[in-house]
Amino acid sequence: MESTRPGILGAIRIDLARLHATWMELLFPRQLDPSRVLGKWHPETTMEKTGYVGWATVGLPLVVFGYPLLLAGMLIRFHARRLDSAGTRLGVLGVGLLSLVVWGGLTAVAHLRFSQSGFLAVLAASVVATVAAALAVVFGRVGGRATSVFFADPTAMTALFLPPVVAALYAPSIASVVFPISQSLAVRLLDTVFSVGGLDVLLRQRFDLRGVAYVAMWFGLAVPLGWLFGVVVTLADVVRPRTGRL
Repeated sequence: MESTRPGILGAIRIDLARLHATWMELLFPRQLDPSRVLGKWHPETTMEKTGYVGWATVGLPLVVFGYPLLLAGMLIRFHARRLDSAGTRLGVLGVGLLSLVVWGGLTAVAHLRFSQSGFLAVLAASVVATVAAALAVVFGRVGGRATSVFFADPTAMTALFLPPVVAALYAPSIASVVFPISQSLAVRLLDTVFSVGGLDVLLRQRFDLRGVAYVAMWFGLAVPLGWLFGVVVTLADVVRPRTGRL
């Protein structure tokens, strides 16, 4: 029996068509998964046709740009499912306890090897990470997709980033890994994302990337990265619902 699954090119065509239909549905009804009874909406008047064609034309380059994000969203969703499943099995208390064990171990090492101030800093970061991990589970369970995107994903990123960066302030072995990566990332962001309008010049003049500035940098990155991951996963859910393999 022949497989009815499309090949790679066929799957790409389907994804692009659904992505463009998702764009069209922002202004026009029944473009994505139209009702079997009503069918897909088509423009009738000259004004409707002009607006429809114009909106479709604007969407073409956006679809080309958005397709890599769609692929990233499907990949992230594949791994996020496993984390969601684990979080569901463990529950809020279980996730909190697991985070407490992981970051508690880091805190114990800090108590033995760091100064008193270093130990307290890592302890505070570990407490924040544990609370953030528990809140990520709570936000992921209530309020639907919007709550997950705007709250659960950024708090999960915070739980991941904060303690290692704080520990790097007091541990040269960790700093030798964390700080060069942070500096390279900061330079790349300043030369690309923040170069618009001379914002990179302002940031270079006002801030010096050393000490707690690393913590502020990664905390600031956790929120938009969480939003970005949430948005691309949502895009993947819309364009390719979760009935597929990814």
